[in-house]
Amino acid sequence: MIIHNPRGAPDLACDECGCRWYDRQTNSCYECGTPVPRAELDDYLRVLRDFHAARGIVVNPPAG
Repeated sequence: MIIHNPRGAPDLACDECGCRWYDRQTNSCYECGTPVPRAELDDYLRVLRDFHAARGIVVNPPAG
């Protein structure tokens, strides 16, 4: 599930236990081990991209 931290940025949280400890190497929750579905990861990345765009944040700008 996608939640928003106090500063408004999206965070990915586990649908099963609600924790925000996500293991990006195994695509699962650190607490309970529940896998995070690919569709949910894609949705989170879209929301994060929108958050960055709305605030003018440039992540890893090109060198030069």
